[in-house]
Amino acid sequence: MVEVADLPHVVAPELAAMMPDPARTALVVIDIQVDFAAPLGLLGRVGVDLAPAELAIDRIEALIAAARAAGATIAFMRVVTREESDPGALKRLMARRGMPGGEAICRISDGGADYYRITPQVGDIEIEKLLYDSFHGTDLDAQLRARGIDTLIVTGLSTDCCVDQTARSAFHHDYDVFVVSDACAAYEPDLHSGSLNVLQKNCALLTTTSAVLATWGAAA
Repeated sequence: MVEVADLPHVVAPELAAMMPDPARTALVVIDIQVDFAAPLGLLGRVGVDLAPAELAIDRIEALIAAARAAGATIAFMRVVTREESDPGALKRLMARRGMPGGEAICRISDGGADYYRITPQVGDIEIEKLLYDSFHGTDLDAQLRARGIDTLIVTGLSTDCCVDQTARSAFHHDYDVFVVSDACAAYEPDLHSGSLNVLQKNCALLTTTSAVLATWGAAA
């Protein structure tokens, strides 16, 4: 298994040279929600180890505070589902896996879609999505363009799913993409490290929480 520490990362001095004015940058916070991260959420109730998610959220909280101080935009992504709007392809995939009903996660009706440990403020971007790519079927691109954003700092859950697909889509939408490797988490270590390896080979640069905090601290 590839180790995250062995992957190429952009460190603080390099990051400061690469990143534009914070006004052109958005911190993208993906799916920090009850069902994905809270002990009483769906994954917690079925016994998934949420410790990596909690550690990533600790770092995301620090990044949110730094982004606000530096004047960067913060964009919060959430999966928000209802039975009547579940995508057919997802329902068929779950059924073919022998898991009919497995699409029932992050329901707005039972609080599973609620934010966990983080709270958007007035002026932040908030996006509700049905699936993994935060750009698909949403106005995220339009909202970012309206603010003059061209660089995304990507964090959240899970590295192998919504983080991966949002980072790829951001690149395809012509954004410069940085993924904060220690402010993302997956529920299996090899999925976390493997996904980061693929992203850095194809569409993003990896960096760390400490490097971003140092860069935004200097900007602030």
